[in-house]
Amino acid sequence: MYTLIRSLSFRQLFVGQAPALGVSLLCAELFFKLHSFTLECAAFLATWYVVDLGIQSLRRSWGRAVDRSGPAARRTI
Repeated sequence: MYTLIRSLSFRQLFVGQAPALGVSLLCAELFFKLHSFTLECAAFLATWYVVDLGIQSLRRSWGRAVDRSGPAARRTI
């Protein structure tokens, strides 16, 4: 966690990780009742990983779609 925080800028942390962290915390509070701190912590971290993976995948695919329909694509048509 220390390496993650040190390697990313504040903007990258806020824009990239805050939404995934918020969704993961909400899911953990609402759905995870495992009666074990270790299991709930592991489930929370796994949820954070999966949510972040989904968000990053959407951003990459959306970025490619924007690049294809950008001004440079219109000039070649």
